[in-house]
Amino acid sequence: MDSVGTWLCFINMSRRLAILLALAPYLFAQQSNKGWYRTPSIHGDTIAFSAEGDLWLVGAAGGLARRLTTHPGDETDPIFSPDGSTIAYIANYEGPYEIYTMPANGGVPARRTFEGGDMSGLAGWTPDGKILYATHTFSGLPDARLATIDSANVIQQLPLNLGCTGLL
Repeated sequence: MDSVGTWLCFINMSRRLAILLALAPYLFAQQSNKGWYRTPSIHGDTIAFSAEGDLWLVGAAGGLARRLTTHPGDETDPIFSPDGSTIAYIANYEGPYEIYTMPANGGVPARRTFEGGDMSGLAGWTPDGKILYATHTFSGLPDARLATIDSANVIQQLPLNLGCTGLL
């Protein structure tokens, strides 16, 4: 290769390098945190939410979220207890979706319902610390009934027919 050919090859290589360096910030930029952040629950300055099939915690001011669960099953609908020490949520660890609880700062989950997926949804907590949920298990009607679960896993139906739909 003669000196002119070498010079043209150097110029082409320099152009490619300049273009690569100009595009580098765009090529290697960190992706923004886009995703489906669902079912938030807030207690004090902490938010629990579900994303990617797991439960997460983040400060109300924002920042880096911390994953609470990593099980292959889905976890959703986290709700803080009135004192903020426990999170109730729905998961399908053993097949059907059931209600579980865990310490709000993370830990081992405890299964709270054993209804074979007949549970309709987590409604929240009562002021005295019982889990409030809707279930078809105790209903002779086509609609779900409200029930509570106390700390000893004792389930009590609420005497409100169609209470989970807001009709009294």
